[in-house]
Amino acid sequence: MARIKRTHQNNMLRLENVGERVSLVGWASKIRNLGGLIFIDLRDHYGITQIVAKPDNPCYQTMEQVRNEYVLSVDGVVLERESKNKNIPTGDIEVEVTSCTILSEAEQTPLIIADKTDALEDIRMKYRYLDLRRPVMQKNLMIRHQICKAARSYLDDMNFVEVETPIFGKSTPEGARDYVVPSRVHPGKFYALPQSPQIYKQLLMIAGMERYYQIARCFRDEDLRADRQMEFTQIDLEMSFVDEEDVFTLMEGMMKKIFKDVMNIDIKTPLPRLRFDDSMERYGNDKPDTRFGLELQNVTEIANQMDFSVFKDVIRQGGVVKCINVKGAEEKYSRKHIDQFAEEIKKFGAKGLAWFKYDGLSVSGGIQKFITPTILSLFKKKLNLEKGDLVLFVADKKDIVNASLSYLRNFFGKDLKLIDENQFNLLWIVDWPSFEWDEEEQRYVAAHHPFTMPKDEWKDKLLTDPAHCYSKCYDIVLNGYELGSGSIRIHEQKVQKDMFKAIGLTEEQAQEKFGFFLEAFKYGTPPHGGIAIGLDRLAMLLTHSSSIRDVIAFPKSANAICPMSEAPTEIDEYQLKELKIKFDKK
Repeated sequence: MARIKRTHQNNMLRLENVGERVSLVGWASKIRNLGGLIFIDLRDHYGITQIVAKPDNPCYQTMEQVRNEYVLSVDGVVLERESKNKNIPTGDIEVEVTSCTILSEAEQTPLIIADKTDALEDIRMKYRYLDLRRPVMQKNLMIRHQICKAARSYLDDMNFVEVETPIFGKSTPEGARDYVVPSRVHPGKFYALPQSPQIYKQLLMIAGMERYYQIARCFRDEDLRADRQMEFTQIDLEMSFVDEEDVFTLMEGMMKKIFKDVMNIDIKTPLPRLRFDDSMERYGNDKPDTRFGLELQNVTEIANQMDFSVFKDVIRQGGVVKCINVKGAEEKYSRKHIDQFAEEIKKFGAKGLAWFKYDGLSVSGGIQKFITPTILSLFKKKLNLEKGDLVLFVADKKDIVNASLSYLRNFFGKDLKLIDENQFNLLWIVDWPSFEWDEEEQRYVAAHHPFTMPKDEWKDKLLTDPAHCYSKCYDIVLNGYELGSGSIRIHEQKVQKDMFKAIGLTEEQAQEKFGFFLEAFKYGTPPHGGIAIGLDRLAMLLTHSSSIRDVIAFPKSANAICPMSEAPTEIDEYQLKELKIKFDKK
């Protein structure tokens, strides 16, 4: 085959190119045979150019054979279009074909190759190589690339060194199940794929690298959802001789560059900061969407004055009563809707949903008989009650109340269109608890990971008051999603031993799980800290995608299967024998 010529990409030609002879390549995206003329939209990675042939054109018969998704190489002359298309950059011109070669034929595709396709997600994933031809998907991957490019450029300017860390490592507890790989050379032993490069990047600080980063592949065996995959990518970094403020300043600079380079958006820095406890109190979660209000209100004191046994019993048992005032929603949501809301929040452990509506003079529905004039006056002042408001209450343990009302808040934010989808709100969540109580194991576990430095005033109280201990830990949040998480790490041997002891690890267990890491601490460890940004999640948000799968080239489905390759699959018996593995087939 002769060498393929290409003078222009399919997004390049304009009116100033009229009269030029050009060579183009691409896929036949759309074909219109009007009898006297054949028009084909020729699509490549960069865009679309319309090509045309008349019946007296020597290429006309070849063009008649072309079907959707045929791959073509054409020569031609640029003409000004009579009927212009303002929806594409090349819409003022077309190319009259003088030579057309069919490079590859195509069968009818199982999905429409266009931004708007009729294919369900399982079909899109089975034929992912076709789905990725869609311009919207190619744009998504380009934005992902631009995020990486901007991050690398920024970190390079800040004297960071990119270092790759191992994929095959040792299984260590990091919060999720490990993916493990059997060793043929060492039968009965297994490598673990990294949940994060956490230990290795801290070892690089001990090694004196001082500023490390990596676009790191990570693996976690956990249930999947729209914003989570079993294999994912982090923009991972670590620095020596820093504290929290240094990390905040560096990351804000990086986010500023990414948003400017990729979206041409100037974000304001420094970013707002919200303490973990305040975030839970006001929004019910640790990753609040601050593009709209509708904050949770703690009305325990007022509820305790009501003659309503449900509220009083909860308060007596140490619970709380909180509510949200859904402004102007009195008529939009019926009793039937409210019953549906009550059913939804049962999945968070809530036993019910109390409510009333306010018409500007009096209340109706739900708990109206318990709202005396005095109580109504208190609610008016606390909740800024106005005509048409709907007030929803949950009474229970604090974590159940927060989770339930957080769910309802986010629902109303979307349903009432309170959110500007083109707005990007970044903020820091700071001052995290060091520990959380595990009901199942009846012990404290590390809220993030056991290498997180407690606040200076709590370093000596890890073993005496773990319930109230706070850490030098921080998350960066974007539009209701945790975008990244990090901390200042423990660099003092005594503090690290106390941390392990606080979460119930004996010295022997700590040595067994982290021995090589603890050994390194003996030889001079600098103060250090870092953060990891979820690249997939950031790309999902910047492209306004509804699922993280739309910004990953070859993702897994919700049940951890690749419909395209059909992974995971069984392996041959001889491979199992090599690995000394036998399955119990019962």
